[in-house]
Amino acid sequence: MTPVGTELADRVLGGWLGRIAGTTLGRPVARGGHWTRDRIDRYVRQTSALPLTDHLPAPADEGPCEEFRPLPGGQGCVRGPIHGSVRDDDVDYAILGLHLLETHGFSFSTEQVGDLWLLRLPYLRTFTAERAAYRNLAQGLRPPLTATYENPYQEWTGALIRADIYGWTCPGLPRRAAFLARRDAVLSHTGNGVYGSMWAAALISAAFTASTVRDALDTALTVIPASSRLARVVRRVLALHETRMAWEDTLTTLSEETAGLGRLHTVPNAAVLTAGLLYGDGDFTRTVTLTVRGGLDSDANGATAGSVAGVLCGAAAVPARWKDPLEDTVRSAVFGFDGVGISELATRTVALAEAGTAA
Repeated sequence: MTPVGTELADRVLGGWLGRIAGTTLGRPVARGGHWTRDRIDRYVRQTSALPLTDHLPAPADEGPCEEFRPLPGGQGCVRGPIHGSVRDDDVDYAILGLHLLETHGFSFSTEQVGDLWLLRLPYLRTFTAERAAYRNLAQGLRPPLTATYENPYQEWTGALIRADIYGWTCPGLPRRAAFLARRDAVLSHTGNGVYGSMWAAALISAAFTASTVRDALDTALTVIPASSRLARVVRRVLALHETRMAWEDTLTTLSEETAGLGRLHTVPNAAVLTAGLLYGDGDFTRTVTLTVRGGLDSDANGATAGSVAGVLCGAAAVPARWKDPLEDTVRSAVFGFDGVGISELATRTVALAEAGTAA
């Protein structure tokens, strides 16, 4: 049964908190060319932080951690100095999606997604496929050409990180969530890039009613082509997990099997995300820490894992060490939203979910 009232509000707030907390955890090690999975684990071991149950520790002034090179803003995401969230596109697009649905409703068009980008999102706060699509929009191109013209990033993770709002506002309605996510994704992505968005939206939607994370993953697979490379890699993770293979060995196997796609391609990142969810087994802390330790697009993967885990357990069950440092505050590049409260965003999302369910 789809949750309503207080339960729905708790789960939606859990999703928002999980996305922002996961982004915060992964931000210091999001420089993927430097922060490989091996290097992340070496840093965690050098700082005596295993098992990782909290934000990454800051490096010691002296010692073996001189290789610590967080992204700009990442210094404010380590243990101790966290005061509110750090601006990140993994959160910006969730906010922009909320604004889209409040402005145009669930019948929004792909063209309207692009219009809001131009109105509300600074060009220099877009990256890879989104920047290519933004440039194409500014030059007067229309979807789906915005996704294909001079855009070598069409199957990267950008569309997947934009999917959460469609899952949160379609609780227990994974096919509807996937349909909305697809309409957004085709502005900038094709193929597995679009499938990743549909899969993530359905996964988050299914988490509202699934009894286990495995059930949610099984449901999410039903909304994308079974023959797609994305579906095949998710099924592969499920199979390796069933053999009781260790998390580290599972990721090593998947890394070998997806070699050559690049660190920001949707397929290897979906593998890391799926492994984090499965081996996290519904525990919020274990889910986000394992996912971030998996490397690749670590802040984006941590964000989606946190969103799924937060919906599964609800905000009340998210440990205080993840939500309290956020101080109920979001930093955002989306015009008009910087400094907004996380609880306010969740309340507005619940209003949309309730309206959509009643429609």
